[in-house]
Amino acid sequence: MNGRPLKGSCLCGGITYEIKAPLTEVINCHCSMCRKAHGAAFRTRASVKTSDFEFLSGEELLTYYESSTGEWRSFCSVCGSNLITKFSRYPDVYGFALGTLDTDPGIKVERHVFTRYKAPWHEITDNLPQIEDLSDVELQDAKSK
Repeated sequence: MNGRPLKGSCLCGGITYEIKAPLTEVINCHCSMCRKAHGAAFRTRASVKTSDFEFLSGEELLTYYESSTGEWRSFCSVCGSNLITKFSRYPDVYGFALGTLDTDPGIKVERHVFTRYKAPWHEITDNLPQIEDLSDVELQDAKSK
């Protein structure tokens, strides 16, 4: 991030947003829910503090789906773009899909998570760390704090 806010939008442009601080926890998630929600081999997502994220237009177009207890995935009710994920366990943080950014965040993916559940037709070919399951992710997060 170069000091200017990051800008993003959904596919139809009805929802726009701005992020005013650097992103953290940039990961490729290979869990089956992320794969199904994004129709892809994995979801590239980052974390952002809710106080640093602002919808500029179209927030009323968001629809939420509780994909697992305490985790709500949002999508545009017009075009279906996945935008943010809210967590009961972490109310001050959103997970959000990097693919919805319109500006370069100036960061790279840090690791792959939930690789135990990766699509059998996809091969991970980079040298980023791979975390197999949730217990491994929690252990990794505890080490970084």
